[in-house]
Amino acid sequence: MILAPLNKLFRREATQTTRPCVPGGERYYVVGDIHGRCDLFDALVEAIEADTADADSVVTHVVLLGDLIDRGPESAGVIKRARKWRKKRPVRIIAGNHEEMFLESFQDAEVLRHFLKHGGRETILSYGLPRKEYRKLSLEELFERLPEIVPQADREFIAGFEDMIVAGDYVFVHAGIDPNLPLEQQRRSDLMWIRERFLRHRGPLPKVVVHGHTIFDEVEDRPHRIGVDTGAFRTGILTALVLEGDQRRTIQAVEKEGRIKIKRKELAQ
Repeated sequence: MILAPLNKLFRREATQTTRPCVPGGERYYVVGDIHGRCDLFDALVEAIEADTADADSVVTHVVLLGDLIDRGPESAGVIKRARKWRKKRPVRIIAGNHEEMFLESFQDAEVLRHFLKHGGRETILSYGLPRKEYRKLSLEELFERLPEIVPQADREFIAGFEDMIVAGDYVFVHAGIDPNLPLEQQRRSDLMWIRERFLRHRGPLPKVVVHGHTIFDEVEDRPHRIGVDTGAFRTGILTALVLEGDQRRTIQAVEKEGRIKIKRKELAQ
């Protein structure tokens, strides 16, 4: 009679202490919103490459959580660096809301107007359009010239970004998920744009959601979600979350007084 309650207790305790895992023998580097900070991205790429030196026994994966472009000064450089990195190792990239606005700006001048107000101006300037010339162009003139300013190869590269990536007990998306829907029924618009309905949710989710989109002062490590957008364009801090087995740690490229340093931290168990 006593054994049954004890067995239930032990099972409950085991469940409570079980930590989410990525697949065995794999390591994931999940990078938050870059937003045109190619200097931080370059430094973080080098740090990740150095970190893989001990990874002979594991398969490494890199995931960029979207919003590579806008706001910061070197969006074109970030895209170039990401394309170059993908030639060296598998780099999977999730589409963010800024990539969506960017691509739709080639089809609709009103979307372009919205895009320019939310960091798109910096993206267009990063492709070599002189600032003085940009100021002289009307919206309609800029809309007409946009296809010649941004290379077709870059547009095709961005159009190939993914919506969602699942790895064991984790799912990687840009903004978050609708807490009321299973993963297979998620809307693309929510994956790119959702905020409060997702962030305020306190119950369980289908997987631990690793996301960007919303800036946090530090990595937001919650039981059912992890926010890794540390505001690179504003704070000078670009974060990669490293997942291996049930372990979590971070690698950050941090700019301070014009210098970039790499910081590493183990997250609480």
